[in-house]
Amino acid sequence: MENKQLKFLSNISDVLTREVDITELSENLKELLVQYINSKSIDIYVYDPESNTMRNCANNWDIVDETINSEIYGAFEDIEGNDFVINSKAYKLPHIVGDISIKIKSLFMPIIKSEKVFGIIKLEFETETLIDMEFLHLMKILAAQVSLKLQNIVLNEQSKINVEFHDSMKNIAKIIETQYELSYIVPIIGEMLDRFISDHLIYVFLKQDNEFKLVWPKACNDERVFETLKQITPDMESLLTNNDKIGAFPLTSEGEITGCIVARSTLDKLSKRDVSYLEQLTRQASITINRANAYSKVLQYATLDALTNLNNRRQFEIRLSQEIAEAKRQGNPLCAMMIDIDFFKKVNDTYGHASGDEVLRKTASVIKELLRESDIPSRYGGEEFAVLLPYTHIDEAQIVGERLRKAVEASPINVDNKTINVTISMGLAEFRIEENGEELFQRADKALYEAKESGRNRVCIDKSAKL
Repeated sequence: MENKQLKFLSNISDVLTREVDITELSENLKELLVQYINSKSIDIYVYDPESNTMRNCANNWDIVDETINSEIYGAFEDIEGNDFVINSKAYKLPHIVGDISIKIKSLFMPIIKSEKVFGIIKLEFETETLIDMEFLHLMKILAAQVSLKLQNIVLNEQSKINVEFHDSMKNIAKIIETQYELSYIVPIIGEMLDRFISDHLIYVFLKQDNEFKLVWPKACNDERVFETLKQITPDMESLLTNNDKIGAFPLTSEGEITGCIVARSTLDKLSKRDVSYLEQLTRQASITINRANAYSKVLQYATLDALTNLNNRRQFEIRLSQEIAEAKRQGNPLCAMMIDIDFFKKVNDTYGHASGDEVLRKTASVIKELLRESDIPSRYGGEEFAVLLPYTHIDEAQIVGERLRKAVEASPINVDNKTINVTISMGLAEFRIEENGEELFQRADKALYEAKESGRNRVCIDKSAKL
């Protein structure tokens, strides 16, 4: 019997010295216990003081519903100052191992940290099983060893969260280095927050004409979120409503509300830690958005896009007006081209936004290199480019478009020892004497939509264009 116990303890030590996560730890312990005794399952629960709940470590740290699993909460309360909870009763283990046996169906053992219980291990048996004091002493040793291992795992998880938090703060701060358009940077901020606060739904609102407009994601169907927005004031760092399941975090500038980040939980309350992180991330987002606003006011008088060195949107609109006037006066042909990088969001998600910026730069470079000096390429916004082709009919524009499309497809982009291949979709339209510039590009944009809907990496011509 002693040899069997020693072998069991030796195997336990081997498991606890491995680099495993909590799920693997639970599975490994279960395998060993099945070999040693007729056990059905082993589960590990840790108490979360911020939400006053028990969390199932092996199941993505999910909160345990007290109404469904009251036995777990009861065992956690009863085990303080005791060694075990056996069949719903708390026991203190005698120092002397006597010839005593007990029939048990379930066994709870404490997880100790700094002489305080911070979790429990639940061992469940298929049927009522006869165990002796030697087994309980063995389980006490097991619980002590698992306690140390679990403390390390929890510490590592918290350290990982802290690192991810500081990375998120830095990434939000860095956005302004290459982007200044709110329509582009706000979704990026939303995605960063959503990845970090993955347990809750994140919404980003900006205030326009004294009303909150949802800018990320595309929809919010919970009226309680909009009711919460009505209650926020500029002096608030956060506002919790709906039993702490909705949190509003105002974006402010010079004492005025410019927007709001909202976190909504479908299950748990927002913990104090979640609120603290979101308050800090919102402050950083406010700074970044305010800088972007200030920066855009400066750049609106510039002519070039800072990232791609193509014409910016404002300069493009000026050139469009000039070319439309010239085409009407002289009767010269003029074509418009709308270009979109296919699946650009996936590039950002897979390789990061720095790599995404490099893709934009290189794609812009390829486009510019293959155009004539008289052509007018511009960065229209985000991953979209607009090109004016003066003195060009639609059939000629199609040849140019296919040349651009093939060149981008054949130009892999190397970023940090990674090769990224991208393609473009394109819409073309030829100017009509009776229309204005906006109408021309609406038709080009409609053709671009058709190119994307029909499979991407292709050139489509406005169907109403005359060949």
